[in-house]
Amino acid sequence: MAESLGMWKRSQRVAEISESDIGKELCLMGWCHRRRDLGKLIFLTLRDRSGELQLIVDEDSEEALFQKAQQVRSEFVLAVKGELRLRKDPNPEMETGRFELLLREIKILAEAKTPPFYIDDGIDARESLRLEYRYLDLRRPEMQKKIMLRHQINFFTREWFNREGFLDIETPVLVKSTPEGARDYLVPSRIFPGKFFALPQSPQLYKQLLMCSGFDRYMQIARCFRDEDLRADRQPDFTQIDLEMSFVDEDDVMNLVERYIKDLFKAILGVEIKDPLPRLEWEEGMERFGSDKPDTRFAMELKDFSAVAGKTEFKVFQDCLASGGSVRGFAVPSGADMKRRRIDELTEFAKDAGAKGLIWMSVEDQPRGSAAKYLSTDFVNEAAALAGASKGDLLFFVADEKYKALNILGRLRLEVARSRGLIPEDKWALLWVTHFPMFEYSEEEQRLVAEHHPFTSPLDEDLDRLMTEPTKVHAKAYDIVLNGNELGGGSIRIHDQELQKNIFKLIGLSQEEVEERFGFLLKAFEYGVPPHGGLAFGLDRVCMLLSKSESIRDVIAFPKVQNSSCLMTGCPDYVHHKQLDELGIELSPTTRSAIEAQHKSSEDGAEHE
Repeated sequence: MAESLGMWKRSQRVAEISESDIGKELCLMGWCHRRRDLGKLIFLTLRDRSGELQLIVDEDSEEALFQKAQQVRSEFVLAVKGELRLRKDPNPEMETGRFELLLREIKILAEAKTPPFYIDDGIDARESLRLEYRYLDLRRPEMQKKIMLRHQINFFTREWFNREGFLDIETPVLVKSTPEGARDYLVPSRIFPGKFFALPQSPQLYKQLLMCSGFDRYMQIARCFRDEDLRADRQPDFTQIDLEMSFVDEDDVMNLVERYIKDLFKAILGVEIKDPLPRLEWEEGMERFGSDKPDTRFAMELKDFSAVAGKTEFKVFQDCLASGGSVRGFAVPSGADMKRRRIDELTEFAKDAGAKGLIWMSVEDQPRGSAAKYLSTDFVNEAAALAGASKGDLLFFVADEKYKALNILGRLRLEVARSRGLIPEDKWALLWVTHFPMFEYSEEEQRLVAEHHPFTSPLDEDLDRLMTEPTKVHAKAYDIVLNGNELGGGSIRIHDQELQKNIFKLIGLSQEEVEERFGFLLKAFEYGVPPHGGLAFGLDRVCMLLSKSESIRDVIAFPKVQNSSCLMTGCPDYVHHKQLDELGIELSPTTRSAIEAQHKSSEDGAEHE
């Protein structure tokens, strides 16, 4: 039976004890991590969020205490009192391994069932089980450290930007739907039947309105919501560190962010980041790394082999070049020893990424490869010289439309580097990617779409070609990249109304659509809007990378899985028909049938029990 605390008060957490507490009576509370019964001695390990401490009941203890200790099992919630003393056999692997608490009293505050997995680090329980019992998973020390690291980053961020003159201003969670990009999550209004709020994909429009309001510098740790198609490492609800500044250009925003990142790494990890950070234009990043978020911790850069390939009679190369494509590739250091089976796996990987095929050649006296009968030793040697390859290396080639080939090779480069251990895990490679294309052509929608969002300003030097060659226009946009991951992105916004109208026209929005979606913002701009720009960090990704986690789910207390559902709570779920009636929502016949089938299944299960 559970006991109450009564007048007991916790004196400290277990990791807060020190030499000065030796000989004192302490009152500690937490979970029983493990129990060892040696007959005349019982050892308990007490765990709280700060760490663990050994408790001991010895042969001199009262019989009632001994019997109480024998009742304790793993994950029982305990309150204990006892005298702190030095251990005769210190445990160097525990932060508190020099101490132990000789117990005088125990209270069992709550008993516990046997957990579905052991509450410890390094367990091999499948992720779905851990997420179903997330409240147990979060008890594990490694998970608690990650959540506490996230708190430290939040706390540091608010303090840092406060010192820089930023105001922490909340923006609404129920907003107007302005679809452009991912789908909105919609919220029906009971008061206005047939009308809907949306959950914000970002605070973008509100932070621009705050600049119109004269607040000058804004920040917010903001919750955002996007109803996107299934992605392995995305969340439908996520968190941004959101910034906006008035009277600034790209350098102002980027320099401020660099100082924040430098101070963050120093405060959280004790790591010195050298500034200024490298800057890489989008085009150069694609040419060298096949990515707009390049991982520069290792070399293996892409090269253009089109001129060399053009000298051959290899039909694959000739047909590609004749149709305006290019031949790109890279060298794998010491890759000539790669097994044929592994090369076949990489070929399938490239095909899954969109390649028609993958051509490979070894750099040896007698080159081997998938096109050895068509490509001479002279070609291999010339290609190797261009790639900076040496004897014993391996060359990969993809022949296709330029950016398609670059994208395929960018993904292949990362896969090869990961599988061959070429990425230094203890290195932090930060850089800026700038000068993104202003627009991209959407085959699905058969129109131009904004690469970032339609409020991004084009480069001044590209304004003359905006209406005639829009696909050649670059934006005042910038992404900050860490180890091949986009940490954050932003831009300088458009504050000229005529320019904004032209951008809307280019992406195919009619005057009616513009007014319907963004009329409130444009109306505000009529009353004087300053030049402004900003950036948003993905907080989940920042925490994931700084904690060296495998997934953003590891640094979110209660995450969703790939299909946007929560295994712990079972949401999304059906709601009572009364709630739907109040909202004026009628379900389709198919959905109603599914609900009825689910209810019948639940009733049958209850009867069976």
